[in-house]
Amino acid sequence: MSRPSQLALITLVYVLGALITLQSVPLDLASLLGGLAALLPIAVSVHYVNEYADYETDQLTERTPFSGGSGALQRTGLNRRFAWRAAWPALAVGVTAAILCVAHGFTVTTLGLLGSIAILGWQYSVGPLALVYRGAGEVTNAVLGGLVLPVYGASTQTGTIEFRVVLAMVPFTVLVLVNLLATHWPDRGADATVGKSTLATRWDPPRLRVAYAGLTVLAGSTLLVLTGPVFPPLVTAASVPAFALAVWGFQRYTRQQSPFPAVAAMVTLAVGQAGAWLWLVSP
Repeated sequence: MSRPSQLALITLVYVLGALITLQSVPLDLASLLGGLAALLPIAVSVHYVNEYADYETDQLTERTPFSGGSGALQRTGLNRRFAWRAAWPALAVGVTAAILCVAHGFTVTTLGLLGSIAILGWQYSVGPLALVYRGAGEVTNAVLGGLVLPVYGASTQTGTIEFRVVLAMVPFTVLVLVNLLATHWPDRGADATVGKSTLATRWDPPRLRVAYAGLTVLAGSTLLVLTGPVFPPLVTAASVPAFALAVWGFQRYTRQQSPFPAVAAMVTLAVGQAGAWLWLVSP
């Protein structure tokens, strides 16, 4: 239920934010590891809550490797309340780690970013907001995973919100939204049955394809516009394979169930940019 592959991606995007800000500040390894120690249990708690909230959806949908939840509760026959009960100690571990980090120098800004990840991550799935049922799920998920998460990683190094990091993560955030359009597509029937208000349940395939194409173009255009002021040419070059995958994804979107191309595009962009930024900060 913790979805280890997603935790690995969360770690990568967290480090990506830190790598961008390391262009101008020295590495604070203790803060980086402390921030991760607080983040991962909170992310696990968010996944557990999502498994609890999506129990009915996951029973109805046909899972792919990238959609339909982990399927752990369905495979084991465990009651959905197991996930709910497991979420609270995981959250407690993350909060405790965050408090220890504050005692060792974390700023209110850094703590606030982590708190927003925890609160909105839970509220994506459960009440009182239950954002995915109110039509705000995709935007919330993209902003948290594509923007707030790496800004939090950068903040562990500086204690502030770095505007350069915010700008640098815009193309990735938009591509995360493209990924969500694709991953929600296989679940559209089950989501509609249980009352989720995703774009895939509200829009027809032609409109979804226009949104996919428009967002992909927006992400690529933003990358090009920011090359120079924000992105070194090396980072831009390392981003190109991701957009090739996104174009491939557009050709298949709404025509096949698997969201693999869009997922691959998002992951490739994170890996490529992280590698390029790491190269630039390496001695």
